[in-house]
Amino acid sequence: MAKRSSRISHILTALAADIVLVVAFAAVGFYTHAQVLTLDGVVQTSWPFLVGLACAWILSAAWTAPLAPMRTGVAIWSTTVLVGMITRFSFGAGIAGPFIIVASAMNFLTLVGWRVIARAVGGRSAKG
Repeated sequence: MAKRSSRISHILTALAADIVLVVAFAAVGFYTHAQVLTLDGVVQTSWPFLVGLACAWILSAAWTAPLAPMRTGVAIWSTTVLVGMITRFSFGAGIAGPFIIVASAMNFLTLVGWRVIARAVGGRSAKG
């Protein structure tokens, strides 16, 4: 039973971390351009990437290895950015080249990076 409880904990932790990091990326990006931080602005900026994140979790079956940097982290990163950009574009928001580069780099560093750290710190127990 403890193994199952630990597994569920890893899944929920990974999902929560991914959501927080995607919203944080959007909040920093919005603030950088608007020089003010509003809930509406953060929601408008983050929702396409949260849609991408939801698609990424489903398409990658992230719950099977939520802490795996390569298998799960890279799949979540690439799908989140791709679907997020397509969603932004579909709803009339800009997707200029520099934004694609920055969004890709920052989301790679966060969505894959935290999994690398978790794996390094947790060792074999972080396989999740």
